[in-house]
Amino acid sequence: MLAMNNLIEERQQPVSTEFTGTVGDISISNPRMTTRNVDVHYGDKHAIMDVSLDIGRHEVLSLIGPSGCGKSTFLRCLNRMNDTIDICRVTGQIKLDDQDIYDKNLDVVPLRAQVGMVFQKPNPFPKSIYDNIAYGPRIHGLAEDQTELDGIVEGSLHRAGLWDEVKDRLHQPGTGLSGGQQQRLCIARTIAVSPEVILMDEPCSALDPIATAKIEALIDELRQNFTIVIVTHSMQQAARVSQRTAYFHLGRLIEVGQTEDIFTNPQHKLTEDYITGRFG
Repeated sequence: MLAMNNLIEERQQPVSTEFTGTVGDISISNPRMTTRNVDVHYGDKHAIMDVSLDIGRHEVLSLIGPSGCGKSTFLRCLNRMNDTIDICRVTGQIKLDDQDIYDKNLDVVPLRAQVGMVFQKPNPFPKSIYDNIAYGPRIHGLAEDQTELDGIVEGSLHRAGLWDEVKDRLHQPGTGLSGGQQQRLCIARTIAVSPEVILMDEPCSALDPIATAKIEALIDELRQNFTIVIVTHSMQQAARVSQRTAYFHLGRLIEVGQTEDIFTNPQHKLTEDYITGRFG
């Protein structure tokens, strides 16, 4: 990957000067999730405008853009977290495989197990490390007995790269871990219910560089088994962890493509201005 200050030097094609529709191929073969013509309103505020985007299997898709551009709002549409906001209205179509996740008959509880979420700040439950991981499998009935539950807990902690650090204190509070460990605990809690998609809303913004590096390495490992969508303010992080990147601006999806192409050969003036630091 080229250094960030040289990212635009290889740009070969002219960029657009205004928004006339999303640049790049929004469709991919055999997607895990599809979104078409998604609009989000908070009361009278139009927060997301006509966004269509496919999310691939076993890929990391980064959503980037300046603060307030709608990337986190769009992320929250993917497991109906916006349902918790009374004034929020979502229209358009969002499918997980062939299932419309906004079907009125759909139970959002199993949906949020299938499409798990890791938030900006670590939010472990005020329970033991063990009970943080065991909570989801218990309420979803994923373990038939204690032995199976123990296996899920250990396996989830292994996959989150945390087992060796906590195996001797599983019954101590999860809130007693460091910030980076707490975030990996939350990731382990998410994968304990075997989701298909993991949403991450700036998962490293509250962490130091060492903890961030561990989370990024974990994301790369998890991609082998999960689809991951990550919102990040760090373009360097997007370049390191994602295969595709989508750039948002003022509620619109401006450009989407292979991550290296977005950073080395952006096709839209707004994308170029953002990644070169002219605004945002």
